[in-house]
Amino acid sequence: MTRSKWKLPFIDKNIFKYMTLKHKNPKIWSRRSTIYPAAVGQSFLIYNGKEMIKREIKTEMVGHKIGEFVPTRKTFLPPQKKRRT
Repeated sequence: MTRSKWKLPFIDKNIFKYMTLKHKNPKIWSRRSTIYPAAVGQSFLIYNGKEMIKREIKTEMVGHKIGEFVPTRKTFLPPQKKRRT
């Protein structure tokens, strides 16, 4: 279910202060915030639950949530069998 149209898209209040160009690679923990057009071209350090991952905001990302672009789980790779040579 999507957010009501009469409500504005959600963005955390702390992220607004990072929209200025004074900050370089600000750290963001709010993965639920919506990406606004004012953030295009900036790079953020986004928390994925374990570490901070650097992402640059592009025009295609506007309207999506910040957490969509930072994976929280690693892909499973089964262990490789040893080869005999």
